Amino acid sequence: MTAENLTRDEARERARLLDVSSYDVELDLTLAPTDSRVFRSTSLARFRCAEPGATTHIDITADQLLEATLNGEPIDVETAFSGKRLQLPALAATNELRIVANCMFMRTGEGLHRFTDPVDKETYLYTQFETFDAHRMFACFDQPDLKASFAFTVDGPSHWTFVSNMPSTRSGDRWSFEPTPRQSSYITALVAGNYYSVHDEHDGIPLGIFCRQSLAEFLDDDEIFAITKQGFDFFHEQFDYRYPWPKYDQLFVPEFNAGAMENAGAVTFLEDYVFRSRTTDAAYERRAVTILHEMAHMWFGDLVTMRWWDDLWLNESFAEFVSTRATAEATRWTDAWTTFCNVEKSWAYRQDQLPTTHPIASDIADIEAVKVNFDGITYAKGAAVLKQLASYVDVEAFTAALRTYFRRHEYGNTTLQDLLDALGEASGRDLSTWSKEWLQTAGVNTMRPRFEVDADGAFTAFTVVQEAPEDHPTLRSHRLRIGLYDRTKAGIVCREKVEIDVAGATTDVPALIGQQQPDLVLVNDDDLTYTKIRLDERSLRTLIEHIGEFQKPLPRALCWTAAWDMTRDAETKAGDYFKLVLNGVAQETEIGTVQSLLRLARQTIAPFGDPAKIDERMHHLASKCQELLMAAEPGSDMQLAFTRSFAANAIADEHLQFLADLLSGARVVEKLAVDTELRWSLLHRLVVMGRAGSSEIQAELDRDNTAAGRRHSLTLRAARPSAEAKEEAWVLAVEDDSLANAEQSAIIAGFQQPEHRELLTPFVERYFESIGDAWQSRTSEMAQQIAIGLYPIYVVEQATLDRTDGYLREAQPVPPLRRLVTESRDNLARALRAQQRDING
Repeated sequence: MTAENLTRDEARERARLLDVSSYDVELDLTLAPTDSRVFRSTSLARFRCAEPGATTHIDITADQLLEATLNGEPIDVETAFSGKRLQLPALAATNELRIVANCMFMRTGEGLHRFTDPVDKETYLYTQFETFDAHRMFACFDQPDLKASFAFTVDGPSHWTFVSNMPSTRSGDRWSFEPTPRQSSYITALVAGNYYSVHDEHDGIPLGIFCRQSLAEFLDDDEIFAITKQGFDFFHEQFDYRYPWPKYDQLFVPEFNAGAMENAGAVTFLEDYVFRSRTTDAAYERRAVTILHEMAHMWFGDLVTMRWWDDLWLNESFAEFVSTRATAEATRWTDAWTTFCNVEKSWAYRQDQLPTTHPIASDIADIEAVKVNFDGITYAKGAAVLKQLASYVDVEAFTAALRTYFRRHEYGNTTLQDLLDALGEASGRDLSTWSKEWLQTAGVNTMRPRFEVDADGAFTAFTVVQEAPEDHPTLRSHRLRIGLYDRTKAGIVCREKVEIDVAGATTDVPALIGQQQPDLVLVNDDDLTYTKIRLDERSLRTLIEHIGEFQKPLPRALCWTAAWDMTRDAETKAGDYFKLVLNGVAQETEIGTVQSLLRLARQTIAPFGDPAKIDERMHHLASKCQELLMAAEPGSDMQLAFTRSFAANAIADEHLQFLADLLSGARVVEKLAVDTELRWSLLHRLVVMGRAGSSEIQAELDRDNTAAGRRHSLTLRAARPSAEAKEEAWVLAVEDDSLANAEQSAIIAGFQQPEHRELLTPFVERYFESIGDAWQSRTSEMAQQIAIGLYPIYVVEQATLDRTDGYLREAQPVPPLRRLVTESRDNLARALRAQQRDING
């Protein structure tokens, strides 16, 4: 990595020594529209030292460190500055440290990112500091538990807008921001440029929404404001603690690496959430959850912050849990927990079955480790477990504990024990055993029903069997419901539910003795606990043949998840899941579930399915999607979802011609808007299949010469089915370090096409030859894109697995890189096992 690491031990020692009171930061961005390389940064840090005479370092990444003085005495920067750290001489009890540096604009989405809009040539800046990048913009003690007050002053172009954590005043071309409350360095922020903005107010809180000028026509600020207001009302009532900052701005910024970032009072979002074209309601729901997730961070993470990144889950798991709850209870997406089951928990289950899985409360030794730990465990598993905990201790006690937690630790830092103390006090329960089972051990359990029936079909015995993987053998305590579902004229309905506590390897369920065996037994009905579930033979048959008859979305979602998990584990054939989707997707009512199922159906074809059946199944899937798009209600979400899936899977000449005709306008489907994004999707498939090329890509770019259009064109150029195109893409992504993060990501997405396995095979060896150097020379985000995105996942053969093993054994990569390659290897091994099951039956 190009950024110097910080270890937990170093941070602990520095926190023992220092008490930081404030920073005054001055930034000169006057030349930012024309100078793309550096800007002047001046920092004045005030802090106390518990042991006068001790030494430590301050973090600063700079092109040039011009001046440094400690308590009025100059520091020899030639010897004390490493490029990433400034070693300080002996400290006094009270200290003032002034540092002047030329810091660098970034194109990687880390630090102070600089972007020029191709539409109007305006320059836009924004910061992204989590986990360890604030010192790319100003000198600071860059760790979460050295909180301080930050006051920013910025000089810049007169027509620009400047936004930070706090309100500002302007004098000429200088913007001065009020000092912040005590907060961590990683949630400070600066966003600058000729941003378009709209403003409102709610409950005394000034609200702002910002985006680039060229996206202003697409900004649906009314809906964003509505969700924001619903969120504040919900969280104020739940937490009984007012939002702690004086204003709340939400800024949609270009080339953002994540979905959003919880900068206090100045939340940044991926600007893809400003929808340029028609999209489905699932995308609007996802955006609503993200808006509420970041708002929840104002309390979980910003007001009260983890002491060190071991307890990152105290930020992310809580924000994920309460944002889903807020979405379900305060917005129009009342089935948000169904989406959580389909999307977030599925992500958690996948992550928890990797060989690199870890406890929710992790052991994070340094910054490099945490940068690869923003995963399905930290977010989704943690949120699922918190949902269980709220039920276990009682929702009222859980809410009371959070209120105590915020007041007790406001503007401070906490650990897991601080939360457990508050929960224990409110509930009267000792949560130490629960914590060890659920927060401090890794792995996911599996629940299976085991029963016997008599000649009349009644249960004579019923047991829930709990299993754990060999590497993580913990059998946990669960509260779950068992649902008995029958096929009726009204559809598949629940006849009986029994709630039980499961502990150990087997748990008998006497309440079900005498009940008639249903058509389907659903363990973990209502999704009360975090566990994989299995279906007995009769239930699986009912599922495959009649899943569309379920009357409620949540049990249907649980069944879809169980079937997919059995496919991933090679317990059932990929072909069976493929048939299940084809049989049931037309009856599915939840648009997010439909889109998920269509993506998974594609995975059952490749890489999970029999390679000899790829073309046949692709044709079947495309034909089914074409049938459904033509039958769907004109202008509906379903019509759009089936059109996109049809476009992603077409291989037959008649299907490709259909796409070409939609693109040219020769064919019109009633109320189907072939708008900007759909046009790129249609052209993407034609390029992948060799039915369009460079001239068509350029023509489409001429129609959409925007930032998004340029990214699409890079993807499509890399997706051309030729050795020359793949070589060009590889050189750009791996060898050209001048690309922006979004550009590199777009090229990698086009390079990796399952239809191009033969073209990708020569790059297997080059991947392993390149990733070590890329990891050393690139920033974290850029290196991770290469390590994850270019792994040869579509060259599904034993030789790829063997080469991966050889690399891990011989190259001995650093732990974060080893983790990413190991996870990709596991995905490939899983695909090989699924393929063999599909071939052998």
